[in-house]
Amino acid sequence: SAAAAGQAAAKDPAEVGADELGQVPVLMYHQLTEKPASVYDRTPADFRAELERLAREKYVPVTARDFQTGRIDIPAGTHPVVLTFDDSTNSQVRLGPDGAPARDTAIAIMAETAKKYPAFKPVATFFVNADAFSTTGPAKALAWLKQHGYEVGNHTDRHQNLSSLDEAGAAKAIAGGVQAIVKAAPGTQVTSLALPFGAMPKPAGVAARGTGYRNDGVYLVGANPSVSPFAKSFTPGGIPRIRSAGPKDPDAEFGSSRWLDKLSAGKNWYVSDGDPNTVAFPRALQDQVAPAFAKRARPY
Repeated sequence: SAAAAGQAAAKDPAEVGADELGQVPVLMYHQLTEKPASVYDRTPADFRAELERLAREKYVPVTARDFQTGRIDIPAGTHPVVLTFDDSTNSQVRLGPDGAPARDTAIAIMAETAKKYPAFKPVATFFVNADAFSTTGPAKALAWLKQHGYEVGNHTDRHQNLSSLDEAGAAKAIAGGVQAIVKAAPGTQVTSLALPFGAMPKPAGVAARGTGYRNDGVYLVGANPSVSPFAKSFTPGGIPRIRSAGPKDPDAEFGSSRWLDKLSAGKNWYVSDGDPNTVAFPRALQDQVAPAFAKRARPY
């Protein structure tokens, strides 16, 4: 059973310094290009180097869907990281004539990293718009992602600024994104939304619930790690993300390189005990556990 498997994989939480109330980086990517034109662009070499750093530092990717619902099943002593991609660009997902990922795309580089570092899972969440991954075509691209364990999330149908729309207009844009995904990949369960421009609709609850959609997690542009989904302070309707950036890029203090440095140095990151059925943490943090997870708490 899953419970038995979890117990078999678990270790003494104190031995691995487990802290499943620690911080989790949710990294945000857009375009991969050899000639970056904005702070949101990264070169394929930058992306490859960042993934290899994550692998060396014992990060294991999980999807946004699993993160926001607390289904974090990673080995003891490792740290979850959520890799997210906005705008459904061809540099993220493009398949060659043979159906394999094209060179230097995000999916190709993730596969290469997983081959080099077997503990690194090649999973991520792609927040897509209508006509996703136009070179390959949305039907073929989304089918490939689903077949390979990736999550397809919503980024609205036309990348609308939801704060500039009325309540009905915002709901229509979000529902339209779901409709485009389901049309391209029938049967897809869409439960995660990334806000275009990080702009929250009014009222904010429209982002999570509306006619034709239900999101368990809503993602910001943000500039800092997220708290654990097991913590009282976790807000699924506004999960922060960290823009992928080098140590000397503009606004580098808010980017991934600097934040990964801080997490590694400060040790206030999420550390798994290896058992997905428990929430392990130092006893001094007992009052930080969300009531919904109290029965799974494993203080030490």
